[in-house]
Amino acid sequence: MRVMVLVKATEDSEQGIAPTAETTEMFEAMGKFNEELVNAGVMLGGDGLKPSSAGKRIAFDGANRSVIDGPFAETRELVAGYWIWEVKDMDEAVAWAKRCPNPMPGPSELEIRPFYEMEDFGEILTPEIIETNERLRTKLEGE
Repeated sequence: MRVMVLVKATEDSEQGIAPTAETTEMFEAMGKFNEELVNAGVMLGGDGLKPSSAGKRIAFDGANRSVIDGPFAETRELVAGYWIWEVKDMDEAVAWAKRCPNPMPGPSELEIRPFYEMEDFGEILTPEIIETNERLRTKLEGE
């Protein structure tokens, strides 16, 4: 089962990273945790994200597109970073997440969301959709 673990943004993360001794300790602890994830074959990818002030949103309305410049409101709804993990089930994902060092200087949250898998779509998948998905996945994996 693949899951995305979202590191929720905080007021501090939206201000950008200001180097401090606490920040250095946090990065060192996170590096050790990431190494454990990689060594266990759990971590497939992950990274931190710059504050929303550096971002853009694209709003869709039929054929129309509009660009919205950051920063975005509601910091608690924003994402500051992510991992992609391969785990047996949600219980394993939760167990790993509970071992994570606090990713922020103050209170923070992680959110775990499973990816859709092709089998989740059942009968609506045509042979053409399945073939296209397999071809793209193979290209992405570099095989």
